[in-house]
Amino acid sequence: MQILAISIGQHIVQEIKQTTSLEWIGALTGISCVYLAAKQSILNWPVALISIVAYTIVFYKSQLYGDAGLQVYFLGTSIYGWYFWIKKKERHEKPVTSLNLKEYTWVIIAIVVLSALLGLFLKHFTPTNVPYIDGFCTAVSFIAQILMTRKVLQNWALWIFVDICYVPLYIYKNLYVTAILYTILLVLAWVGHVDWQKEYKKEKAIY
Repeated sequence: MQILAISIGQHIVQEIKQTTSLEWIGALTGISCVYLAAKQSILNWPVALISIVAYTIVFYKSQLYGDAGLQVYFLGTSIYGWYFWIKKKERHEKPVTSLNLKEYTWVIIAIVVLSALLGLFLKHFTPTNVPYIDGFCTAVSFIAQILMTRKVLQNWALWIFVDICYVPLYIYKNLYVTAILYTILLVLAWVGHVDWQKEYKKEKAIY
């Protein structure tokens, strides 16, 4: 058992040593942008753009086509989010909102439908060996990103959930640095949830 643990540890260390510079750049900027988002810093958006470009290439090379396509979507939503946050600040609007029951229902339906469609597409039109897992994680991330750009509190709950799903997926794909990144992002997402929840309650009490 001890020998097996040492062997696994050595394998992980070796894989980390072989990590490309692009994956390192994507990981470090990814951590930075999520931390900045948790603190409601508008700088999270330009930093996110760097991580997005790096991971578009990394995921494509790893045949995680859903995630690669997701980065292109992130590119557009990051630009939009940057603009939307600036406008909210200029208008002095309540910074954080929350979903109502109807909106919760639509979020769940959207994730289920999008997961199925993406899974089928990836299965039939790409060589990936994890079509439905990739599709599901992509769908959850897709919706979470929309909620983040609109400063909706529940975006963090979705990020926490999908980060838990992503860690074993990236280990399976030998993207160990990225798996470590998503473990860190999981913690940061929880911090973001706590901070935004405090802000939401404070603003709700005022208004």
